[in-house]
Amino acid sequence: MNSPELQELTAQIILRMEENTPRIEKCLAELSEEEVWQHPNPASNSVGNLILHLCGNITQYAISSLGNRPDARDRDAEFAAEGGFSKAELMEKLDWTVREAVETIRRADREELLRVRAVQGFDMSGIGIIVHVCEHYSYHTGQIAFWTKLLKSKDLGFYAGVDLTVKNG
Repeated sequence: MNSPELQELTAQIILRMEENTPRIEKCLAELSEEEVWQHPNPASNSVGNLILHLCGNITQYAISSLGNRPDARDRDAEFAAEGGFSKAELMEKLDWTVREAVETIRRADREELLRVRAVQGFDMSGIGIIVHVCEHYSYHTGQIAFWTKLLKSKDLGFYAGVDLTVKNG
């Protein structure tokens, strides 16, 4: 069994991961099938590419490395895709990937969270892996939200009904 500190860490990582999935789903609901694969400029990725990239990264780090499964990621294909997945298929793929990663994180014991292993050429502990997965997911969720806001010129209401002006107690 993990210490209360490790339990709190994994619970917070899972909370943050699970709050990003509905945000991406909300973005996809705003975008047309064509807009999902539209690139803001030649140096940027489409929402579709970012979702495929998230699935590849989360799988490689959390499901494969932390979960001790084979690594079959094709990173180049994530960015080369110019379609081939509908919004529904992308969301299904992302949802499955995040659920599988969350279960892998939940099952990780103290030894797995502290063990250092090679992931994508980096030496990382299990804690390093789950922090990376969480921050990487949040980073690209922000990109997807920003691109959606630019395309639709509207607020996405992620914090609708929440008073964000409340001071710390």
